[in-house]
Amino acid sequence: MALESQIVQLLFAGITVGSIYALIALGFVVIHNVTGIINFAQGEFAMLGALIAITLSEKTAIFSRGMTVTLNLPLPLAILAAVLIVSLIGMVLYQFAIRAAKGASVVALIIITIGASIALRGFALIMWGTDPFRLPNFTPGAPIQFMGAFLILQNFWVIGTTLVILVALYFFFERTMLGKALRACSINRVAARLMGINTERMALFSFALSAAIGAIGGIVIAPSTPMAYESGGLLGLKGFVAAIMGGMNSAVGAVIGGLVLGIVEALGAGFISSAYKDAIAFIMLFAILAARLSGLLGEDAKQQESGV
Repeated sequence: MALESQIVQLLFAGITVGSIYALIALGFVVIHNVTGIINFAQGEFAMLGALIAITLSEKTAIFSRGMTVTLNLPLPLAILAAVLIVSLIGMVLYQFAIRAAKGASVVALIIITIGASIALRGFALIMWGTDPFRLPNFTPGAPIQFMGAFLILQNFWVIGTTLVILVALYFFFERTMLGKALRACSINRVAARLMGINTERMALFSFALSAAIGAIGGIVIAPSTPMAYESGGLLGLKGFVAAIMGGMNSAVGAVIGGLVLGIVEALGAGFISSAYKDAIAFIMLFAILAARLSGLLGEDAKQQESGV
């Protein structure tokens, strides 16, 4: 493959993978803006969204292949149901884990989300076992050839979904009363309470919204990347890196951070070695955190007030 074609191929792959990281990062940003905490179960929302959609739409063996589910729902209906179920899981996580620890420090709440991540991963292992699952391509057909590179049709779904969600979030936060209430909580939670905004309800909604975004991210990547019980861990960590790169407070910054991370990963894998693909994300994370010594988990984090 010519160098120009190889660069186009790697850039497109990087934008596709970066779009997934961006969706995960958007979930981090939504929760952090409203509650002030980092939800490390965000990657598990993506994993659950994909596996639930697969289970609802296809014949799927569960519980160590001791039981088979054959609901065979139409794919659009299965996707909608999966997003709603994962949103409900996000609400349950907030209600019974985060809200129950009301008054705890931000660091303690973050540790709770790490525990929730492990618990959700364990549930997925019991439910679906270690087998990887995947969805059929949303649009069948041969790849498109562009400048010598081959562009897979499913990747356009990934990129398009990220753009649609970003635009939808912009209009939601700028044009709706609920969105403006969430923004008020992110700007000043105490003032929001004084203005009559129920900050606990806003926090609950932020977890539901974040879980829905994560589930959509897992679903759109499932046709091209098989999903298993452990898939959420790496997705969550890379989404966190993207969110950190974007500043943790900006939806646009999260998308840019995800795209940059995806492109750097793809170029590094293509021109250096695929063995360093995952290492690149962690090197970038360490570099960013080292440059922000007074950042999210600085010495004052224990005293930082959470919004739950």
